[in-house]
Amino acid sequence: MITFSLGNQTYFTEFILLGFGNLPELQILFFLLFLGIYAVTVAVNILIAALPRLHTPMYFFLGNLSCLDICYSTVTVPKMLAGFLSRHEIISFTDCLAQLHFFHFLGSSEAVLLAVMAYDRYVAICNPLRYRLVMSPRVCLLLAAATWSSGFLHALMHTVMTSRLRFCGPNRVPHFFCDIKPLLSLACSSTHLNLSLLNIVTGGIVIGPFMLTLLSYLYIISFLLLKVPSRESRRKAFSTCTSHLTVVTLLYVPVIFNYVLPSRGDSPERDMIATLMYSIVTSVLNPLIYTLRNREVKSALLIVRESS
Repeated sequence: MITFSLGNQTYFTEFILLGFGNLPELQILFFLLFLGIYAVTVAVNILIAALPRLHTPMYFFLGNLSCLDICYSTVTVPKMLAGFLSRHEIISFTDCLAQLHFFHFLGSSEAVLLAVMAYDRYVAICNPLRYRLVMSPRVCLLLAAATWSSGFLHALMHTVMTSRLRFCGPNRVPHFFCDIKPLLSLACSSTHLNLSLLNIVTGGIVIGPFMLTLLSYLYIISFLLLKVPSRESRRKAFSTCTSHLTVVTLLYVPVIFNYVLPSRGDSPERDMIATLMYSIVTSVLNPLIYTLRNREVKSALLIVRESS
């Protein structure tokens, strides 16, 4: 254990990730389970991102989503797998900050990207004649750049604020990776500003894109019900949105549960289960949802299969 002293106070420079160490009899089972999930996540998302003949704006953003999902799961899963084999995984303060940064960078970028994809569906359904003009390649690139940039700046804020804290108490993190809330509970300096930023800024970057997504679909639903008389046309339009709505639900329900709703006491197990849902499970389900419910993706996969 690496520590340093300042006056009469000792500060830690590394942490122990406890993860699921309280279930030693299930460590090997968890290792095999999450190793399989991670392998499928990487393989399927690479396949989706590399699909040929899908050059519309919707699939450009889907490719970005696949890249985010690969990186998102890679931030946490390898360290978690190592923890299953060693029971408690040691991580340096620098690596801990890096993990925190990339987790929130990729997670908040995905939240913004889903709002962008909802806007794409709104333009495609409610203004189809101008769709190619509004969602031009230049606009798509700008939206993608804004998505990644906003996530990076959001994460950088938390990384800088967390790096200013001092840790002199217990160094055992009750989580399988370095997240903000578990680290704040171990700090021996004031965390008031950190908690305020977590509640206001992180809450805003969760609720803001969620409200934009909700608003886009309210416009889509009202447009279809009021201006599209054909039931078959409405059904086809709704079918293009179901995959995205499913992905949005899978991400936002556990995220809001973990970061936005007030906690009733400390519950590391609850936080870990919610984090598993939106950081690991959704990363493997997202490409499967788009694959199973989308004819164009199925056709592109069939082309890949026949050419291989």
